[in-house]
Amino acid sequence: MAHLLVTALPLAGHARPMTAVAAALVERGHRVTAYTGARYADAFDELGCETVLWRDAHEIQEQELIDALPGAGEPGARGSQSRLHHLFLDTAMSQVEDILAAHRRHPFDALVGDVMSVGTGLAAELLGLPWATLSLVPLTMPSRDLPPPGMGLQPGRGISGRLRDRLLRAFAPHLGERADREYRALRAQLGLENGRHFAEAIYSRQLVIATGSASLEFPRSDLPARVEFVGHLQPRAATLGAPPLWAETLAVEPRPIVLVTQGMVDTDPVELLEPTLFALTHEQVRVIGTTAGRSTAEHVPANARLVDFVPFSAVLPHVAVGVTNGGWGGVLEMLAAGVPLVVAGGTLDKPEIAARVAWSGAGLDLRTGRPRPIRVRNAVRRVLQEPAFRERARVIAAEFAALGGAERAAALVEELLAPLPEQILT
Repeated sequence: MAHLLVTALPLAGHARPMTAVAAALVERGHRVTAYTGARYADAFDELGCETVLWRDAHEIQEQELIDALPGAGEPGARGSQSRLHHLFLDTAMSQVEDILAAHRRHPFDALVGDVMSVGTGLAAELLGLPWATLSLVPLTMPSRDLPPPGMGLQPGRGISGRLRDRLLRAFAPHLGERADREYRALRAQLGLENGRHFAEAIYSRQLVIATGSASLEFPRSDLPARVEFVGHLQPRAATLGAPPLWAETLAVEPRPIVLVTQGMVDTDPVELLEPTLFALTHEQVRVIGTTAGRSTAEHVPANARLVDFVPFSAVLPHVAVGVTNGGWGGVLEMLAAGVPLVVAGGTLDKPEIAARVAWSGAGLDLRTGRPRPIRVRNAVRRVLQEPAFRERARVIAAEFAALGGAERAAALVEELLAPLPEQILT
């Protein structure tokens, strides 16, 4: 039995899927310590994990994320750079201090780190321990075949498209100069050599466990062999809450059901929820909308029901189309249920996710976080009318199931723990 540290950024889209991995490791007989924020400690405790809380690292409140990180709500490269500095780098040293303190109390055998928890890899390097990265967002590894990450662009097609991508890649290092400089300074403070560029350094050299699948990743010839896709990491039921009684009525609903969600970060209903309600008011559909506790316009159409939160597992078996702002966790959960999507991604990594969904053929990218109602209506109509979208979503669902999810992730971590042949001989 090994003692493993599982790190999760204290945001729902990161902590919840990490509970799935932690649970799978516990079930395999390992001792698991979770490093996360106080709001998610109970979810890990219920699984039999020990919990170390963010102490020196400042815990960011989820629904205040955009306001807390200057510029993080901007689309494209500007927003990406802001997140690098404020969310990744500014908390990294404190994460390292927390992890090292926990290791001194009860030494770890390996670290399994949320890719956004930059302190995990630094701590593993200082301690000389095996380290696996778990990517709970789309892969952002630079590639010689793709446009730079963070721009929400699909790979260019034809001569002009490839030229565009080449020019963007040539310019990309200038965008990353500040992050590289700050990351080198951080490593110097810890007594570590310069190492790799920051965009590459957040990924373990040993093992990268990637959520999603090849169908949702742009094709690249230089994807490292250490990257293993595992599909969707389904949070354990205890962390999700009980399904509402009204969800049982969805099984006999004669109209197509449309689920609309803005996740837990970009929750202003004027961006997507209200335009969707207006767009579908006179459509022959049933709309379920999640508000994340935000107040909405007083009028709710007769064909709609609004709820603060609902476990997706209670409604997805009956959903015909998902309308989403592109949170990765929600997108994966809907695709795992074979639900085609309409994606309106405007901030954070959501434009990247929207582009991937469109590339996969399982949905449409509205290319804005604030779509006009007519665009939402037309997109929903098209996804309902064209079977190809649902067929692609079902193919991806089957792909996820075959990849193994949390159980496969746990098995990969165990392979990382296995001694090398030369270690056995000595």
